[in-house]
Amino acid sequence: MSRFTGKTALITGSSRGIGRGIAERLGQEGARVAVHYRADDAAAKEVVAAVEAAGGSAFAIQAELGLPGDAEKLWAAFDQGADGLDILVNNTGSEPREMGIAATTAGGFDQLFAVNAKAPFFVSQLGLDRLRDGGRIINISSGMSRDPGAQPDYVAYAMTKSALDTLTVALAKQLAPRGITVNSVAPGLIETDTTNAKLFNEQMRQFATSMIPLGRLGRTEDVAGTVAFLASADGGWVTGQWIDCSGGMSL
Repeated sequence: MSRFTGKTALITGSSRGIGRGIAERLGQEGARVAVHYRADDAAAKEVVAAVEAAGGSAFAIQAELGLPGDAEKLWAAFDQGADGLDILVNNTGSEPREMGIAATTAGGFDQLFAVNAKAPFFVSQLGLDRLRDGGRIINISSGMSRDPGAQPDYVAYAMTKSALDTLTVALAKQLAPRGITVNSVAPGLIETDTTNAKLFNEQMRQFATSMIPLGRLGRTEDVAGTVAFLASADGGWVTGQWIDCSGGMSL
């Protein structure tokens, strides 16, 4: 398949986990992929190599999101490897280190919003001049933005993802005249290093799986497939939507 031949994609936080799965999928289907990473240069190079081994094209860019000047640094690095953009996936996200409202400090709260809400806002803002008409913006959200009561200790994190969903809807309306679609994709429990660290024994994994009607934990390729659909011509009549990608976990 070569749905994205001639297209350029940037996926933030794509050196591992869900972001890596998305980068590899879009690259396999012909996109030139900018693999963004925070600090792990070796992991980013590994993703670039995987995309190239599958016949695609990729390059790595480094910028730590959540710091002053982060979006400017990211786009400066991107501009050295590409001269325009067709697909932007705001995937980078920070997990809370302080759980529940009583334990959350102002610093921890600000850090979550800096990475999960402020960074995608300004990455998107500065990307608009680079994003070609007919392009795509896809924000990686969370089921917690729609059901924060399911995990109340994640209240600050859920708030950041609700903010990201608000950005999705506002940008979808604003960018529609240019033929640019904007959507949110909300994964559930996906097999990543982060998830595996939480489900550290078989009993916990079985309990987590029991909450998913489709009967298994998600895989990064499940999310990548949803993103690929929204990024493709087939997804061109879908915009401003929140797409559940949890195997029915939120039902």
